[in-house]
Order: sequence, then structure tokens, then C-alpha cells
Amino acid sequence: MIFNTDTAKKTAELLLQINAIKLNPKNPFTWASGWKSPIYCDNRITLSFPPIRNYIREEFAKNIEKQFGKPDVIAGVATGAIGIGMLVAEIMGLPFVYVRPEPKKHGRENQVEGFLQKGQSVLVVEDLISTGKSSLQAVEALKAAGANVKGMVAIFTYGFEIAEENFKKANVELFTLGNYDMLLKEAVAKQYITEDEYDTLKEWRKSPSTWGVEV
Repeated sequence: MIFNTDTAKKTAELLLQINAIKLNPKNPFTWASGWKSPIYCDNRITLSFPPIRNYIREEFAKNIEKQFGKPDVIAGVATGAIGIGMLVAEIMGLPFVYVRPEPKKHGRENQVEGFLQKGQSVLVVEDLISTGKSSLQAVEALKAAGANVKGMVAIFTYGFEIAEENFKKANVELFTLGNYDMLLKEAVAKQYITEDEYDTLKEWRKSPSTWGVEV
């Protein structure tokens, strides 16, 4: 997984400012997976703040060219990355498609929506990486449609070991604007959380699937 330290610091500041990252160690959130978590990340809210969404799309565009070279097509992962993916495609002057979690049950039964030709190079845009499972399913759908997937970019990653293993196994290179370690440093420095809460948040990431579960 690749990131730029200055970009990660700035991204953490912006996400904390608009409350896209919610830190609540004393009253944990429950994820769709059933995991208990002291943190919740909602990057969709960035679309409601023009200066921040512009920063994200410009950083994505710059780093896509730098890390992967210019692709033929930008693909957003539904639903969280459709908006930002389209903004990235617009600023780069590229076609855009998006990938559903699974094929439609009616009509043309598409999983990849939009015009995509076999052999075209595609860069995938994601909003958030947790385990990486759903993101990599989108990569598989694009490959099944005949695309040459160059890599993936995401706004934020929790930095779980399982995600690193999954991306390595799938041979997909990932670049993220922000990451968990930098987020915690900024959250403490700007007094969004206390030192004790910082310790709790670090402890959670070591074993997120069992954290907060009563035995």
C-alpha cells in the first residue's frame, strides 16, 4: 500500500474537520459485519464540501498519473465511490463506469455500468478500505468484463493486516490519500481525542473482529 505523508496528514485534518471520521471509544459503533468499533468513517460527506471534494479529486488525479500512469477509464465502486470517482474522471478527461456489488437481477443484468471495451486499462476509485474484500470483488468484476486493472486508489484505509494480505494475494496495487496511523496522530495533536482514547484506538486495530466482545 502506497501513500504520501504530507497528503495523509492533510487528508486526516480535513476528514476530522467535517466529522467524516467519528471517533467514539466510549460508545462504540457496530459495523455491518457485526464488529464493534470505536471509529466510523463516512467519506460520502466529503461531497457536501466543495473545497474538500476538490482537494480529494485533485490529489487523486495527480497521484493516479504518478503511481499508475493515465488509464483509459476510471471506475467507481458503488455506492460510496461513485460521486468522487466521477469527479476524478471529469478532471482527468476520462470515461467513467461504476461497479455494482453484484449483477442486476433484471434487464441486461450488468455488474459494470457504463461503456467499457475489452482490453481497456482501468483505475479503480474507492472511498474506504477495511478488509478490502468488497473492493477486490469490484476488481474481479472488471477483469471478468475484459478490463486491464492498473490499480486502486482510496480516500482512507484502516490499515488492517488482512487488507494488506488480500491486496497482495490479488496482486492489486493500492494508493490511499489518508490512513489510520496519521489520523490518530492528528486526532491527538488537534485534541479530538485524549491520550487514553488514542491507546484504545490503537488497541482496537490489533484485533478489530474481537474487540469489545464480551467473553
